[in-house]
Order: sequence, then structure tokens, then C-alpha cells
Amino acid sequence: MKFWEKVTCASMLVVFCATNIFASNDEMCDRLRLLIDVMDLINTNYVSETNPKDLVVGAIKGVVATLDPFSQYMEEKAYRNMKNETRGSYNGIGLRIMIRNDFLTIVSPLPDSPAYRAGVLPEDRIFKIDGKCTAGMSSSEAINLMRGKAGKKVKITILRDNLPGELEFNLVREKIKIETVKAIMLDDDIVYIRLKEFNAQSAGDIKKVLTNYQKQGIKALILDLRNNPGGLLDSAINIISMFIKDRKLALTTRGKIAEIKKEYFTTGDGEFSDLPIVILINKGSASASEILSGVMQDFKRALIIGSNTFGKGNIQTVLPLPGRTALKLTVAKYYLPSGRSINGFDNNNAKNGITPDIEIKIGMEDEIKLYMQGEIISASNKDYKSIVDMEKKVEDKVLNKALEIIRENKVIEKIKLSTALTDLKK
Repeated sequence: MKFWEKVTCASMLVVFCATNIFASNDEMCDRLRLLIDVMDLINTNYVSETNPKDLVVGAIKGVVATLDPFSQYMEEKAYRNMKNETRGSYNGIGLRIMIRNDFLTIVSPLPDSPAYRAGVLPEDRIFKIDGKCTAGMSSSEAINLMRGKAGKKVKITILRDNLPGELEFNLVREKIKIETVKAIMLDDDIVYIRLKEFNAQSAGDIKKVLTNYQKQGIKALILDLRNNPGGLLDSAINIISMFIKDRKLALTTRGKIAEIKKEYFTTGDGEFSDLPIVILINKGSASASEILSGVMQDFKRALIIGSNTFGKGNIQTVLPLPGRTALKLTVAKYYLPSGRSINGFDNNNAKNGITPDIEIKIGMEDEIKLYMQGEIISASNKDYKSIVDMEKKVEDKVLNKALEIIRENKVIEKIKLSTALTDLKK
């Protein structure tokens, strides 16, 4: 390390340790001194030339990596990509990813994306991107590699549970548009809505669908949140409010900073408060999907069918930094009306997220086939009978169980039974 760099680092250390940031923490100051010593040794002794900027960035990423799978330091390109995505579109292959158990793990492919159509599944682990091993790679670095100009190819190598060897997917990047709602009528009186992601339009779209079908006389609603990776919290609260008559505390957030501690209430509108509801979930249901299904479950307002959700109950905020970079930092956790957290990453908790009232296990092979059929069932120009009659169609046991319970008018009965069983376990 050059003389002036040593002086600058030493000066910064004195300033930090003299301020309230570290004044009461001598150990922190000692660790900062150790970090500067390590950087000095690397610059002096490492076999190749090093760039101080790269060392600092590496140190920052290392610090953030010790926190949780969701916090990350975003360099300029990653930060720019994130902002583009929040506007509703970007060029890529359509994957929601995170670090889980030290592996780059897929939360959910976005419906009708290149990754979705190719058969990439939730909880697949990305081993390589264009031949580059992802070991030690952050999610933002992986996103940068997978995104790029539309029409250009990218190869991802996947590891999947219960399958030997590697799976390779050669995908072509395209403009990813984030859709929200698809709806059809089943049995002439059962509305099926597939919610793909929560955005600013989702609540309004669902309200419009239900209002239109209500004129025809509807018996119940099936809300399919399978493989929905989440989105805007306000959207989830607004959707919940459609089905809850009174103003109720739906969600609380708790964190270190006072401003982060918030309470979210339903609006009390409850336009569809008498409509029986069945919600479908699976391991690809995350974040806002878990909030919606968990709140409705706590309020005994919907029957939840499927398999355990992903378990993402943390809140991240993006803090801009100099040089057009940013820190995406977990600042709080969500807590449902019952007081439970949906976060599945505390204390190595193996049981993540929301547990359904009725659990239906699907084999991996059928899960893959059902995943590929997902777009067909939600196509607005298809009726249910034509879908049932499709050749080589895999039975959707989760959806069929929902239909069976609704046809027998047992939604309320099943909710009460599930509640009683839960109470016995306490």
C-alpha cells in the first residue's frame, strides 16, 4: 500500500473510532485496523498486482455476505438493473434468485420467460453461468451475467435434487415483461385467478375480474399463488382487504430502527367478504405470496392447499451509495396477525414459510410437467373442459382438490377443521 493510501486509511480509522459509530466498540476499531493491515500485506506481498478499489469492494461484499441471503452490495450495473426491473421490464431470462445454504438458488422463474419455458424450477441451484462457476458469486453478480442484450444466448448449468449430474439450459435473452393476473371461469360458477406477481396493478386487476364475474353469479374463488415470487407489499394488503369486512391488523414489521416498525391494516372495504376462497401455494410461492396466504390463513378467511412455501419473510431497503452503487439491506421482518414469522432462514429452520391447511405432495417428474402446463390453465381463451381433455396432461392434484372441496360446499368446514387441528398441536 502506498504511503498516501496508508495515511488516508489511518485518518479514516481515527475519524470512525472518534465518532459515535464505533466509539463504544473498541473491538470494532481493532478489527478495522486488522482489515487495513491485511490490505497492506496483500498489496506488498501478493504475487500479482492488486487494485485497492477491488480489495475494498471485495471487503464490502464479504461484510454483507455475513448477514443473510437477501442483503447485498450492488455495484453500478447491478443497481441499474434493479431499477430497470422495478419499472416493469428488462432483458434477461426471467429468474428470481437468492443465495441459500451457500448455493445460488432459484426462487421462481417468471411465467412465460425463457427460463420458465425451458423447465427451470424453483429451488434449482445454478452451478455455472456460461461455464463460469457460481461458487462464492453474489446474486447481483449472477444477475449481471444472465442479463444482456435481447436475442443473445446464455447457458446456465443447474443442479437439481434427486437428479444425478448436471442439467444444461441454453437460453436466449428476451425482454421480460412482468404480467400479473390471468383468470378463467371453472364449472360456470368457480373463478380461477392465477396471480403471477404483485405489482401496482394487481389488486385493481383482481377486483375488476371478480366484479365482472360476480354479475354471472360465482360460487367461490381459487387464487393460485404457485410459483409467485412476490412483489409489492401494498398490493398484497389491498388484495387481502377485498376479502376482510372489518379493519384489522394484517401485518407488522419489526426491526432495529424505530421508523421501520410499522403496522399494516386492512382497509375495511371487504367487497367480497362472503366469497369462499381457496389459495394454492408451493415452494415457489415467496414474499408477498406468503404474506397474503398467511394473513388469510390467520384470519380463517381462506383454505390453503398445496406444499410449503419458500420462506422469505424479510424486508429489504435499498440505500444509495457514492459511485452509483447501493446497499440492499435487510432492515426488518414480517409478522402475521398470529405473531408468527414467515421467515424460514432463522436458526437453520428447515420448515420454511407457510404450511398449507391441506398438504399435497407432488413428485418431481409431475411437478416439472405441471410447471410447464401452468400457462395453459390460465389462458383466457381456454375453458376448463378443453384443458381436462388435453392429451398427456398431468393431473393437477392441488387444483382438483380445491375444486372437489368447493363443489361439496366444504370450504368453511375444512378451514374450521384445520384450525382445530392447529390448536391441538399448540
